[in-house]
Amino acid sequence: MADILVVDDDRGMREFLEIMLTQEGHGVRCASDGKMALDFCTKHKFDLAITDLKMPKVNGIDFLKGVKEISPETMVILITAFASGETAVSAMKEGAYDYVEKNFDVEDLKKIVQDALEKKGSRKDDAEFIRGVKDADSFGGLIGKSREMLNVYSITNKVAETTVNVLILGDSGTGKELVARAIHQNGPRKEKPFVVINCGGIPEHLLESELFGYMKGSFTGAYADKPGLFEVAAGGTLFLDEIGELPMILQVKLLRAIQEKTFRRVGGAEDIKVDVRILAATNQDLAQNVRDGSFREDLYYRLNVVPIHIPPLRERTEDIIPLIDHFVQKYSAGFDKESRKISSYSMELLLEYGFPGNVRELENIIEKSVALGISNIVLPENLVLTGDGSEPGNILELELPEGGINLSEEISKIERNLITKALKKTQGSKSKAAKLLNVSLDSLRYRIEKLDV
Repeated sequence: MADILVVDDDRGMREFLEIMLTQEGHGVRCASDGKMALDFCTKHKFDLAITDLKMPKVNGIDFLKGVKEISPETMVILITAFASGETAVSAMKEGAYDYVEKNFDVEDLKKIVQDALEKKGSRKDDAEFIRGVKDADSFGGLIGKSREMLNVYSITNKVAETTVNVLILGDSGTGKELVARAIHQNGPRKEKPFVVINCGGIPEHLLESELFGYMKGSFTGAYADKPGLFEVAAGGTLFLDEIGELPMILQVKLLRAIQEKTFRRVGGAEDIKVDVRILAATNQDLAQNVRDGSFREDLYYRLNVVPIHIPPLRERTEDIIPLIDHFVQKYSAGFDKESRKISSYSMELLLEYGFPGNVRELENIIEKSVALGISNIVLPENLVLTGDGSEPGNILELELPEGGINLSEEISKIERNLITKALKKTQGSKSKAAKLLNVSLDSLRYRIEKLDV
């Protein structure tokens, strides 16, 4: 028996659904509008809510959003007299289990209710997991609580307990290896090795022996047998980073190793059997590579059993502040410095910046700023934003030539640049410029005189 909430401003429909569901053995409570229904949900947890779409005060979509905030594990079915594809998609995006028209077949609705209640049990643990992640701000070394990242955490948590192969997709610097490590560390293989290989960082003629090992005498310099990374990762996880760079000839051998769970060392004649979970990652469009003929279709489908897409940082800007806080504390401790705080103007610059290098670039910016800063506040002059110029907020460009640089001169250039911008923005007002730069007026005057701004 389940606790079900029926929400409809049509008394006849409420009574019909109440009778039907009661006959099925469920406990039923009715509300005549969405506001009343949300009040009920704050006092009682329902397994399922069946709601009309068009209602006064609070409509079905708003009720859906509200109940998902109050009780994410409650399943919701929407019923409407005016079905529309756009509304259906909107309902599904907000977490509705199903969407049916009012001229429904009774047996069909009973089946939908039954299926929803069966699904509810499997979703309860997931909802509790998401609530825990929201409280923690992070999962498995990944930082952020945007909807996009919560979705990444949820999928990662689900696949961790399985043995399926996972393809992790995302731009460079988004944290694909962190997702792979989270899958490994939250699964049954966490006590076994986690082995990483960058398929684009090893010359082609060495990559095969790195993956599969070699036998003594198989080539010049092979003075002894050497196991490959497949053997090193036995019982654990092998993470193939930049899988799109894998040469075609090795794609064939990798496919056989995945399908047959066997391989041969370079120069070997015996098959070696190994149990390894495969996780792969790429910043390329592998589906397009398959169409272009540069990546094998059969290998693509072997790797892409479950895809996880990590969005770029510019698409989840609400994660920037917790990431900044995390990296500031990390590098304050790492450089054995007093805990730093970031000035409001520095924060404004970072929030406006496009981060073409994603989280990796943000971490690099904060590491430099903490290392170079001499006060306990991260000031704009400490920020080195080195995007390609097309991204907003790109205020500085710093090249590091082979012969090195004069650090003092470069820092002076950065200070002069930012002070000039602050004075221009404040129409020459030194007191306002000092506030923008989070320095005292005396300090600003000293810097202006010293730098001859």
